[in-house]
Amino acid sequence: MVLREVVDFVDDVEESLGYVFDALRLVRRELDGQVPVIGFGGTPWTLAAYLIEGGGSRHYENVKLLMYRDPRAWHVLATKLAHAAAGVLVRQVQAGAQAVQLFDPAVGCLGPEDYRAFVLPHARAVVAAVRAAVPQAPVIYFGTGCAGLLEDMRRVEPDVLGLDWRVELGDAWRRVGYDVAVQGNLDPAVLLAAPAYIRTRAQAILQAAGGRPGHIFNLGHGIHKETPVEHVKALVDIVHELSARR
Repeated sequence: MVLREVVDFVDDVEESLGYVFDALRLVRRELDGQVPVIGFGGTPWTLAAYLIEGGGSRHYENVKLLMYRDPRAWHVLATKLAHAAAGVLVRQVQAGAQAVQLFDPAVGCLGPEDYRAFVLPHARAVVAAVRAAVPQAPVIYFGTGCAGLLEDMRRVEPDVLGLDWRVELGDAWRRVGYDVAVQGNLDPAVLLAAPAYIRTRAQAILQAAGGRPGHIFNLGHGIHKETPVEHVKALVDIVHELSARR
């Protein structure tokens, strides 16, 4: 049933997600070049994990059992999902997104061997397909809890590798190589603290980046809903100020 639904979705993505592309066109027009627009989509692994588990999971044991018990079925499903993910990202670019992010929040539950066998080929296929169809749009690849997977994630060949807050930025960048840009990696919880503390932590990240070209300052994951808006504005001002000194 899951495979049939995925095939139907791939064949009819414009009808299924037309509202997303309409929203992108509207946002791009209203921003009028003031702020870049970034598209977003899940990786085959994360999409499959949520399909099979029915939502988030602590251990993702059901999707892992599929991989271990029936690798062929897994690769068929992941191939279909890679097709869907690439199609959605390409259509987002065509609708106005200037870059796209491939998001893998569930991948941190895997070890390196499983990542290389079951995830890497399909994530790489998505990036390759997007790059072939819309080469003007940089591709960001981001996962969480991935300290042990960074070198393998680099093999997906994104333009930018997102880093969460569980790794030290300078060390992680050395590990994956300076020929790829990195994005991150302030702990989102820091934005709940006072602006003086936010400044200290932002400064540490910028120092770890060492002024090299290719660092995009960002949070190490999504923003907490309790975050005061004025703290977000303060962070933006702090990063602009400190970056201008370099």
